[in-house]
Amino acid sequence: MSDPLYYLGLAAMAAVVVALVVGIGGFGKGGEFNRKNANKMMRLRILFQFIAVVLLLAYIYFQSQGG
Repeated sequence: MSDPLYYLGLAAMAAVVVALVVGIGGFGKGGEFNRKNANKMMRLRILFQFIAVVLLLAYIYFQSQGG
């Protein structure tokens, strides 16, 4: 479990959760923050999800190759 790719994947998943919580919080609160940042937060979450999936697939690939 000392593989850096594993920890990068965990960090990317945490970033997805943070972006999701901020987005949902802004949506729930409404107001100026939501008008300015709702679309940006959605795009950021999708970017973080893409990075997390790529890192997860890379981790699985390298583990299956024995390294």
